[in-house]
Amino acid sequence: MRRFLTPGWLGLHALAIVLCTAFLGFGWWQYDRAQAGNDRSWAYTFEWPIFAIFVVVMWVKMIRDERNGVASPAPKVIEEPAEAKVKREIIRQQEEEDPALAAYNRYLARLNSESRRRD
Repeated sequence: MRRFLTPGWLGLHALAIVLCTAFLGFGWWQYDRAQAGNDRSWAYTFEWPIFAIFVVVMWVKMIRDERNGVASPAPKVIEEPAEAKVKREIIRQQEEEDPALAAYNRYLARLNSESRRRD
């Protein structure tokens, strides 16, 4: 049980308590607004407590996973596509013929890879 008293876990406990309290408070606030005649607030009256329940469920799940020794899945190794080797060979040949053209092509390839990461 000491592992749940480490600084990281204490931060998670505090975060769960703060979020749950805030979400229940928001639900109560929306209930007051709904009682005052704001019809849209009726939906939020039920939505905020559901968020609070979600926080509690995830907090309990994290504690159970830690107690059972469930590790987070290892990140997958991304394999290089087959055409990458061909592209590197083409760039190497271009560097021998025209270094400025090769530098420009590397720049374009970098821009292309950055634009794919944002999508």
